[in-house]
Amino acid sequence: MNASRTNTSRRGVSRLSTAGRTRVARRAAVVGGVAASAVVLLAGPALAHVGVQPVGEAAKGGYATVNFKVPNERDDASTVKLEVNFPTEHPLASVSPQAVPGWKIVVTKSKLAKPIELHGKQITEAVSKVTWTATGDGVESGYFQQFPLSIGQLPEDADQLVFKTLQTYDNDEVVRWIDAPTEGAEPESPAPVLALTAATEDGHGAAADDKDDAKGAAHASDEGDGKDGAGENAASSDSSDGTARTLGIVGIVIGAAGVAFGVLAGRRRTSSDSTPAS
Repeated sequence: MNASRTNTSRRGVSRLSTAGRTRVARRAAVVGGVAASAVVLLAGPALAHVGVQPVGEAAKGGYATVNFKVPNERDDASTVKLEVNFPTEHPLASVSPQAVPGWKIVVTKSKLAKPIELHGKQITEAVSKVTWTATGDGVESGYFQQFPLSIGQLPEDADQLVFKTLQTYDNDEVVRWIDAPTEGAEPESPAPVLALTAATEDGHGAAADDKDDAKGAAHASDEGDGKDGAGENAASSDSSDGTARTLGIVGIVIGAAGVAFGVLAGRRRTSSDSTPAS
């Protein structure tokens, strides 16, 4: 009688323990899957849109060399055209592009509603748009390209410049990166934004001479091996993209581990339930 009760008690405890492990495993699988999905969703946007970054600093009142970074986010099309529109509320009178192999560059100027003064001269027109058009394959799938510009004089009364940009693929698709940044929310199609730093002690940013411009731009845009520098650029992707990819991979690994743990616990439960009690 005692032996029978003991065996029954052991089977009950075993079943409760198995049920408990199964519940834990299921929760772990769900949490892991959610974590993986969340990380991948957060990492995705960081890899996709066109952006702009200065070489060094972009100080208020000065000049800077900047790079527009254009990733190709399509598997079956190449980027063959880029149109960068300049802000009309803060016109830039001096804009000089660096030659990019495999691309034709057109700088468009427009008359200003109100003339601006630059180096003691009245400026009646300013650059309104710069367009790069591929003369070869363009930016192919899996690559990105950087487009350098020397720009100035940067405004002294603004903290950032927004460049509305159009990206055209060889299948005639046009992606409009034109949404201005909003506080507390990520725009669906964010425009490239150049953050401006404080002016130097003399009240102006340092002017970039031709030598510094060429040196900075050459560092940012490699001429490459016939793919317009795309291969070398892809190998030197910036740290934010690398971080986003790492977070995505970590999330996937966590999710996979949770699912595997749940499956293993389920198998153990099945094996325990099918073993006859002694």
